[in-house]
Amino acid sequence: MKVGVVVNGARLDVDCHPSTLLVHLLREELELTGTHVGCDTSSCGACTVILDGVAVKSCTVLAGQADGREIETVEGLADRGRLSPVQQAFADNFALQCGFCTSGFLMAATAFLRQNPEPSEPEVRKALEGNLCRCTGYQNIVDAILSVSAPSEQ
Repeated sequence: MKVGVVVNGARLDVDCHPSTLLVHLLREELELTGTHVGCDTSSCGACTVILDGVAVKSCTVLAGQADGREIETVEGLADRGRLSPVQQAFADNFALQCGFCTSGFLMAATAFLRQNPEPSEPEVRKALEGNLCRCTGYQNIVDAILSVSAPSEQ
């Protein structure tokens, strides 16, 4: 089947099998390997992308369901080589270790902050409950997101 998507601002038409998962379309067909396959069961969140403005686990979406829609991946966060504020906050707050889960957290946090630009700590924790990290404590991840959302007078 032919799937037409906008990925990180670029319009693309891709041939794929009807049962292809969005995560595999991104990684294997489009070579956007920042989106990771962690569990294939929607438990870990490593495959999180933004689909029409909403964070989704791309291992639960068929590529055909993305036809005509807009997808943002971690590769689209940086602007001309400059890290997005969320990416920079993760680096500044030591919110990553091995990096396997990081792209999923970045995408979930980006979508969340667009909807709630000044969240409380409990709201951040609730927004990230579908993403797992096996290496680091979550406090640095929460701190990173809160540092981006902090009011400008601080």
